[in-house]
Amino acid sequence: MVAPVAEDQELLTSWRAGDRAAGEALLARHFDTVCRFFHNKVGDDAPDLIQQTFLALCESQERFRGEAPFRSYLLGMARNVLLAHFRRKRKQAERFDPLEHSVADQQTSFTTELARRREQQILLQALRSLPLALQIVFELYHLEGLTAGELAAMHGISEPGMYGRLRKARLLTIAACEKLAETPALRESTIGHLDDWARELRAQLGGRLA
Repeated sequence: MVAPVAEDQELLTSWRAGDRAAGEALLARHFDTVCRFFHNKVGDDAPDLIQQTFLALCESQERFRGEAPFRSYLLGMARNVLLAHFRRKRKQAERFDPLEHSVADQQTSFTTELARRREQQILLQALRSLPLALQIVFELYHLEGLTAGELAAMHGISEPGMYGRLRKARLLTIAACEKLAETPALRESTIGHLDDWARELRAQLGGRLA
């Protein structure tokens, strides 16, 4: 159940004012969401980046105005933490571009244990092969239910531009799934029920990573 914006805003204000109990309540509400965000992108580094995200949320001077759902605000912070993480990992001479480089480029170790079906494992692997910016929008749209408008505001682009990015992400995901599926039947099952596998993954990922 999504918490009312006013309650999240009140909890965040209280936490920033030093109310530890308010911070714990806010974390409990949104911990699974942040876990899912990092799960398929950073492997064993996820716990540290989850902690960094909530710390940034508490310490930020930016006021949450309630103009967008609190989850969009929080996931925008998680995205900033993730991009900073990958930029630190690149060599000084290299530039990390989320529109070009994928999670797979970072040679991060991943587990697919939480994916119960082979189709789900293929989907997770396919998403890691996408440029990171496209992986993020696919997952936030299909797993977290953010709208194209919310994603457009998060990324600083127009809503039509975000729809174009979402279409590209889906096409690349389908193409990657086609390459990864070992048999025609598995290929058909994975691609034909892509949205179903994404919804089931959402239910399986999250707090179990903690």
